[in-house]
Amino acid sequence: MSEPSVRIDAWLWAVRVYKTRSAATTACRAGHVRIGGEKAKAAQAVRIGDEIRVRIAGFDRILVVRQLLTKRVGAPIAALAAEDRTPPREPVAQLAVRDRGAGRPTKRERRDIDRLRGRDAVTGYAIDDD
Repeated sequence: MSEPSVRIDAWLWAVRVYKTRSAATTACRAGHVRIGGEKAKAAQAVRIGDEIRVRIAGFDRILVVRQLLTKRVGAPIAALAAEDRTPPREPVAQLAVRDRGAGRPTKRERRDIDRLRGRDAVTGYAIDDD
């Protein structure tokens, strides 16, 4: 008898990687889902122990199948069905964001923005630390 298996799009939806099954199917069609390094189609079977790489928001999530699910279950059970082996992300530098319609920045705000961007407050050019 063959090993039990589940469609990859249904499993990704069941373990809450994607909000809808159609979103999981679309990700498979776009090539954002890989099983064992190979691009996966939505109907491809996934088995226990398979390594799945999912590209979400520009970052890869690495998941290992620990339990096969076909129906969406609660978050604690879904967390047990997939082992997350994703390495920690590099911290991203914060950008200066102003509210739309807030008017021109004050002199103090301009200096803060320049300091955040690593520019000289007087000339506006990048500071060389050589």
